[in-house]
Amino acid sequence: MSNVVVLVCGGANVAHVVAGLAASRENIEARVLVLKEDEAEQWRKNLKDGDFVVQTTDVEGDPVEIKAKPRTVSKDPKRVVPGANVIILTMPWPDNNTYLEAISPHVDNNSIIVGITGQPGFEFGCLDILKSKANKCTIVAFSDIPWACRIVEFGKKVKVLANKISVDVSVINGKSKPAHKPVELLQKIVGPQHEVEPRKNYLEPYLTNMSVIHPTLMYGKWKDWDGKPLDKKPPFYKEIGDKSAKLLQSIADEMFEIVKVMSENPKLDMWHVLHLYDWFLNEYADNISDTSSLLTCLSTNSAFDGVCHPMNIAEDGTFVPNFQYRYLVEDVPNGLVMAKGLALIAKVKTPVVDEVLLWCQDKMGKEYLKDGKLTGKDIKETGCPQRCGFKTVEDLVNVMF
Repeated sequence: MSNVVVLVCGGANVAHVVAGLAASRENIEARVLVLKEDEAEQWRKNLKDGDFVVQTTDVEGDPVEIKAKPRTVSKDPKRVVPGANVIILTMPWPDNNTYLEAISPHVDNNSIIVGITGQPGFEFGCLDILKSKANKCTIVAFSDIPWACRIVEFGKKVKVLANKISVDVSVINGKSKPAHKPVELLQKIVGPQHEVEPRKNYLEPYLTNMSVIHPTLMYGKWKDWDGKPLDKKPPFYKEIGDKSAKLLQSIADEMFEIVKVMSENPKLDMWHVLHLYDWFLNEYADNISDTSSLLTCLSTNSAFDGVCHPMNIAEDGTFVPNFQYRYLVEDVPNGLVMAKGLALIAKVKTPVVDEVLLWCQDKMGKEYLKDGKLTGKDIKETGCPQRCGFKTVEDLVNVMF
């Protein structure tokens, strides 16, 4: 493989891991763009003072330390974006918007633009912000972050706590002709501990969207809350009532109706998109003790042991729900809004999605859904296709070719 320039955007945990791994790979020059000047300066200073270390494990699970420094760390897109073959955005949504806007004037044709945070809507964000330039780039979105990780010392050391063995990616080639095969190159960067698998099309993860679960269960738990504080944090999954279970089942059914409509387009291969219930059976087969329903797949799932509702602690030690937690502020714009956006395009009615979405956006102080359409004042903060002006299934298909 000839020399490749990889630009890592962001300064948080994932950015540290990607920067260190990319810098350690043969024939790869790693650069870092951190838009906060104080963070960029701190990272540069630490690189001068010593090694940059990624603490992780090898394919056998044995601990290893990878020592490799990115070539450049800067807050100035003009310095690091031109010439980058691969640009990896590592921030959560909507922070990726800020980085996309910053790099947009400097992105070369045939670049590979990667969203590694696993949040739905990355492709639509790229299409909206990069405009016509997006069609001349390859856009890649990871289904999930390959690592659980945390910074040990900013700009100097990061620790990988766990590796996700298999990671799916969706690829939109458009009219780009990248110098390197995107999936093979990303496999090289993340390393042999992971298996990077391409999906059939970019819509697939949107229609088996785990981001609808948290808002729905929050709504089911707190819609009729009387406002009185609780003495302890309630379990999130282990005490799901019939009402919450029926809501989630209905939303899963509404999303699968979208799949059925999308499947009518011969250019969309949707046969492997699973209903939410089947996804849980497939993903958590060894963790679920009762597979009889979607409710029991959640309530008897050992992977969810100890997970509680997000709560704020009052001065007297009691608890009240936290409606500004990521279960709403991230999963509503990336989950429910995405589901509604695709439903509008597919002309599928979603009364339960609408019901939950309206309650959630009210609690968040946001406006996405207005008069049954995604025309609210905060819609640009989401990753829905309407921000690109898409109105038909054919619009969704056309970006693939």
